Amino acid sequence: MPVLTEATAQTIVPSEDFPKKFNREAFMFHHKLAENPLFTLPRLMELAKETQRTHKQDLYYDAGKDVAIGARWDEFSPPPPLEDALERIEHNGAWIAIHQAQHDPEYAAIYDQCMSEFSDLSGVDFKKVMRVQDALIFITSPNRVTTYHIDRECNFLLQIHGTKMIHIFDSKDSEVLPQEEIERFWTVDNNAPRYKPELQDHATSYHLEPGNGVHLPVNWPHWLKNDNNISVSLSVNFTWKDSERGNIYRANHYLRRFLKINPRPPFESPLSDGLKNVFMSMTYNPARAANRFMHKLKGDPIRAR
Repeated sequence: MPVLTEATAQTIVPSEDFPKKFNREAFMFHHKLAENPLFTLPRLMELAKETQRTHKQDLYYDAGKDVAIGARWDEFSPPPPLEDALERIEHNGAWIAIHQAQHDPEYAAIYDQCMSEFSDLSGVDFKKVMRVQDALIFITSPNRVTTYHIDRECNFLLQIHGTKMIHIFDSKDSEVLPQEEIERFWTVDNNAPRYKPELQDHATSYHLEPGNGVHLPVNWPHWLKNDNNISVSLSVNFTWKDSERGNIYRANHYLRRFLKINPRPPFESPLSDGLKNVFMSMTYNPARAANRFMHKLKGDPIRAR
């Protein structure tokens, strides 16, 4: 399969799930990147080393076997040298994440094409709503667990090599993800969501093989485990320009903490949401926050972000 350096044939297989479910619920889809040579281990090793040299902040890696599903990201030991993590990945329990792979023009072409197709399939003009774009590549050792977490990003996860299981929970399930945990996540602690093994049966599980992908809306809890193979995945993701979701959760966190009240969750009351958004936004962009508040009072729909 040729490397995508310009517009080519369709990469994402069309599905009616895109317009119906996008950013509302998780769903599986299919793609045609499994044989692309950019995702072979030697090429990815080059990319990781170049990222470490030129954009060190965009490279994360660790190594450790028997990682617990509910482990916090800040509990891992200091990582080994990058060469060790890469060259011994079959045996050392490594988890490598290369952010912003689109710094490399070849990976940028893939990201741009995927986003263009996702935009067409979902009916959303992403160019108008994206704040931060990220072509994020995961390389993980056999049987390695990716711990339970939620993300700020809207995510399309494409499985390229190897197989693994992903377990996805509904963010609206208050047993799995209480409001307090989401509020802390947006305000003070990226590890705030806590895995509850007794609620594992609330998850929908997908077995990912090369050519499969899953869509993860913002804040949907999930964890993954590789099968007995090295896995390579591409996360095509972005954050929304709209800061409303985070502002409401941050306001609720402070209301709960300092006033000891149980605040109304987001997206239930335009008036409540608007006031919280204005309050949390006014220090850096009061005009934009006030404009959104007025639109809500006029009955405009609240976008689920």
